[in-house]
Amino acid sequence: MNPTSATDLTGNTARDLAVAAAVAADDHHGTDITVVDVSAILGLCEWFVICSAGNPRLVAALADRIEERVRDRYARSPISVEGLDSREWVLLDYGDVVVHVFGTETRDLYRLERLYRDAPRVSWQPGD
Repeated sequence: MNPTSATDLTGNTARDLAVAAAVAADDHHGTDITVVDVSAILGLCEWFVICSAGNPRLVAALADRIEERVRDRYARSPISVEGLDSREWVLLDYGDVVVHVFGTETRDLYRLERLYRDAPRVSWQPGD
């Protein structure tokens, strides 16, 4: 499936949701935000949004804000949420988009982007 052409019932693409998640992360003190097109690599989803937060409390708060923004804008909630208890790596699974909110040290340990270094990155910042 081409992620730029697949739309939901409201006419939005998975890419739109991924960009909205990235903007929400940026608006709420997320750092090192990356949107990765994994559609050609993974059969499970089309987009990864990867971001960092400076401490465990901010990891949880950032995940909450992203979830809130996506729910308000796209009327979608995650299929599942993993990692809220540990607050080191929270995963918000929307099916076609997976958002990873890492504590800085945990992100450095797993280096998820390195696994997908050949996948295209998407410019997501306003004005890009």
